[in-house]
This record gives sequence, structure tokens and C-alpha cells, in this order.
Amino acid sequence: MARRNLKMKVLITAGPAREYIDPVRFISNPSTGKMGFLIAKECMKQGYEVVLVSGSSSCEIPSGVAFVEAETAVEMEESVIKYFPQADVLVMSAAVSDWRPAVKSQEKIKRKEEWSLKLVPTADILKRVAKIKKPYQRIIGFALETGDIIKNARKKLKEKDMDLIVADTPAFFGEGEASMVVFIYKDGKTEKYTEITKEEISKKIVSLIKTL
Repeated sequence: MARRNLKMKVLITAGPAREYIDPVRFISNPSTGKMGFLIAKECMKQGYEVVLVSGSSSCEIPSGVAFVEAETAVEMEESVIKYFPQADVLVMSAAVSDWRPAVKSQEKIKRKEEWSLKLVPTADILKRVAKIKKPYQRIIGFALETGDIIKNARKKLKEKDMDLIVADTPAFFGEGEASMVVFIYKDGKTEKYTEITKEEISKKIVSLIKTL
């Protein structure tokens, strides 16, 4: 790949987003952030310059990585938009919430017999990034899908101008380790792996960065 920087600059997102209902309750998901942290570690081994933007995670931050904490979808979006223009590659492995509470209560909500929560969509970070993507930049994303995972992932790949998308299933989410994933490339090529670990995926992704 042609790139702007002599030293490859990689922006990676990881972990779950938290969308607060009140000061003590939030909407989130089981993501551990492990995938993104492993990719960051592999990139450092290759001598790349890495910015890792992560939600809440207990994973160890790889030595030498520029770490940015982003707890909510808004914070994740702001960080990605800030660092993407300087990056050669964006690896979007964070599990960002699709919705957030319309209103966050400033006080703890008291127990009630029945209570309704209104949710509104969060911004689609990849769609926004696609609008400012330069010809030399590459975007790698993930798609956790059910049903026809390849069809659904292909749609996301095209809509968000990604160069590679890794489609997986809920079995791979959170603490899941080995599962089936499909690598889908911009040119239509697919590679299916029936049993592959997160560490193996991270190595595969980093090995592809220069070839996309």
C-alpha cells in the first residue's frame, strides 16, 4: 500500500462503550477489548506507531502504545476523528453501542414497578470516517453478525468504504476465544476460518496491513 508516513501509523479502537442511564447504571456489552489490544501488540512488534483508543478493559496496555481512554460512543467518535487524519490504517475493533439513552439522569433512578427507557441512535463512526478517508488510508473493521453473516458483512464493507472486514458471530464475543470468522476483502475475495483464536486473527490482520 502507498502511505503518507515513512513509519506506519496505525489507529486501533478496542473494548466496549458504556452509555450511562444514571450515575451508576449503563448500557454496554460483553466485549473485553482483547482483540484490539492484541492487534496493537502485534503492530508494535512490527515497529509501527500505534494509537489505541479503548473503552473500559482490564487488558494490559502494550508497551510503547499511545493509549487514549474513551468510555462512551461520543468519546470514541471524537478520538477517532482526532487521530484518523494522521493515520495510515484504522482498525475498528471496538464494540461501540448502537444506541444511548435519550436523557441521562443526574441522580440515581429509584426502583419502580415499571419503567420505560427511551433510546436514540449513536453516531456511526465508520460512516463518518469514510467521508474523510484519503486514497492512501486503509480501514479494517469487524462485523458481529447472525443469520447470513457474509451477506450482512459485505453490505457494511461497501457502505463504510472499508478495505477489509472480519465477520464473526456472538460465539466469538466477550470471553469467547476460538470460533469461525470470515475475512472479506474489498475486491470480493473471502477467507473462512472455522477454528481460529483472537491471537491468530491479530497476527493475520497485521500481516495484511501492508498489502491492502
